[in-house]
Amino acid sequence: MANQYDVLVIGAGPAGYVCAIRAAQLGQKVAVVEMWADEANQPVLGGTCLNVGCIPSKALLDSSHKFVEAKDHFAHHGIQVSAPGIDIPAMMGRKQRIVAQLTQGVAGLLKHNGVDVIQGRGRLHSNRKVEVIGLDGESQHIEASNVVLASGSRPINIPPAPIDNDMIVDSTGALEFPEVPQRLGVIGAGVIGLELGSVWGRLGAEVVLLEALETFLPMMDQQIGKEAQKIFKKQGLDIRLGARVTGSEIIDGKVHVTYQSNGEEHLEVFDRLIVSVGRRPNTEDLASTDSGVTLDERGFIFVNDSCATEVPGVWAIGDIVRGPMLAHKGSEEGVMVAERIAGKPTQLNYDCIPSIIYTHPEVAAVGKTEQELKAEGVEYKSGTFPFAAIGRALAAGDTDGMVKILADANTDRILGAHCVGPSAADLVQQMVIAMEFGSSAEDIQLMVFGHPTLSEAVHEAALAVDGHAIHMANRKKR
Repeated sequence: MANQYDVLVIGAGPAGYVCAIRAAQLGQKVAVVEMWADEANQPVLGGTCLNVGCIPSKALLDSSHKFVEAKDHFAHHGIQVSAPGIDIPAMMGRKQRIVAQLTQGVAGLLKHNGVDVIQGRGRLHSNRKVEVIGLDGESQHIEASNVVLASGSRPINIPPAPIDNDMIVDSTGALEFPEVPQRLGVIGAGVIGLELGSVWGRLGAEVVLLEALETFLPMMDQQIGKEAQKIFKKQGLDIRLGARVTGSEIIDGKVHVTYQSNGEEHLEVFDRLIVSVGRRPNTEDLASTDSGVTLDERGFIFVNDSCATEVPGVWAIGDIVRGPMLAHKGSEEGVMVAERIAGKPTQLNYDCIPSIIYTHPEVAAVGKTEQELKAEGVEYKSGTFPFAAIGRALAAGDTDGMVKILADANTDRILGAHCVGPSAADLVQQMVIAMEFGSSAEDIQLMVFGHPTLSEAVHEAALAVDGHAIHMANRKKR
């Protein structure tokens, strides 16, 4: 007899496991299907984010940042230390302990909430029947009133640079280098390329990022993007725009990469090469042709604003549906779907989802960019404020970057907030809250911000929207 669940989730990443927990909290009988297994054939929970993405990369980013602080910045504070060294195995061990703690925590939360974990590859058939093929090849069929597809994504491979998981690696392999490459090539200067390039650049590698696009961080506000590019160049990252990689070859233990730029062919030789040109949804063989679920030409599943597919009782969330591939976006979609299954009319505000690059300084944004507002013909006003004029940033010796706020010229409602600088992610999160409640620039202007704090840059940027910034000379407003 087929097992019966109220909610069956395929995928135990940030979207899937959060959906499962919330559904269980709401009284549903829930199971999660996960195909990822460790060397002992035990389920690996947490998806890409916890295992080979967000968490391990941030662990290495923080370790490498502390190394740079000790090597280059402690002396400015009057702290004398001998030349710091790098213990890569110890750094990797710390990263793995963090991953293990979090993934085990997810397992404990699922167990605490009564969620069954079923190991194997899930495939949706008609009438919400799911076939699960175990590691031993045996299959079982499970029925559910609601099926939530949350299978995540994987790195995109490109023909000019085939992955060999040794000399040429994707984002997963870049988290496992046994030593610091002397010269590191990175294809792609987006979020992943910048973060991984920063890690190894801080630890001593000469890093060259080859980006096919002519614009740096085109998804970000271009004023912020240009400021970020200037900062990263000062840090030593060699970012080459308009560089389209045409081939790669391993010769005598080195990676020879050819690329075209300005109509000319160029050659660079690296010790290792990271391919970070984006990610693609894991939807191959996820649903049979008779399931009723439809995909677009890029493999994303069609859903409405509530993440419901065209099939009643079948939902899809996270990286396999439209929108940015962000763990927090997928998690909140999981909550929304769980609550809608339980009859709650919850809706996610896609206009208030922050995007973050965890370099140092961080780059973060929410809402519209200036170029988007111009393209849409929206009348707007803007205000910026540099961290160089913030006392707390000066005291910390962390003054690169700025905060930028965009507001509607007629209603004063905040339309977007952008930041490159220290704690940019947390500062932009303040603006996420403000925008969620429909705040105006004047609302932020009238709030009291603690002193001295980095968040004073948000306050001053809001004041600058109307030419009222206190701690800098204001530009005249039209």
